[in-house]
Amino acid sequence: MSSFIRKSAPFLLAALLAAAGAARAQSPLPPGVPEQMPYDLPYGASITLAEAKIIAAAAEAEAMRHHWKMAISIVGPEGRLIYFERMDDTQQGSIAISEHKARTAALFRRPTKIFQDAADGGHPYVLSLDDAIATEGGLPLVRDGKLVGAIGCSGGMSVQDGVTCKAGLAALK
Repeated sequence: MSSFIRKSAPFLLAALLAAAGAARAQSPLPPGVPEQMPYDLPYGASITLAEAKIIAAAAEAEAMRHHWKMAISIVGPEGRLIYFERMDDTQQGSIAISEHKARTAALFRRPTKIFQDAADGGHPYVLSLDDAIATEGGLPLVRDGKLVGAIGCSGGMSVQDGVTCKAGLAALK
């Protein structure tokens, strides 16, 4: 190999890689691929214990209005439990499920119903995601466009859990 080729090879390789990268960056996305990432919420400071109690009280009031027995979990943006309450006679299994729903909503920055809809729609891969639960009843808590926590409710049918969580979400100031 001539000394010119040996000396020029790194520069030629860099130029080819740059051209290939530019071509990829300019190529159109395949149909159905969004330009922006969905659920790309920035993380904010965690809600306080006082705020978590207000959110849980609003969720509990909604559940009581309908005579539903619920477990209600509030987590911070990292998915760690801040506050929990279980209404009298709520099934024991709902304790862990409510926290799991809240944690999923926080860690994935989206409602847990998204996973339920995906599984129901023929995308069962969502059932294999670590720390995800594919049933309605977990909602992110967003303030000023930032994820500050999540709420998870369990005890009834998933649609009842979702209604309970939405009432708690509405109490977030």
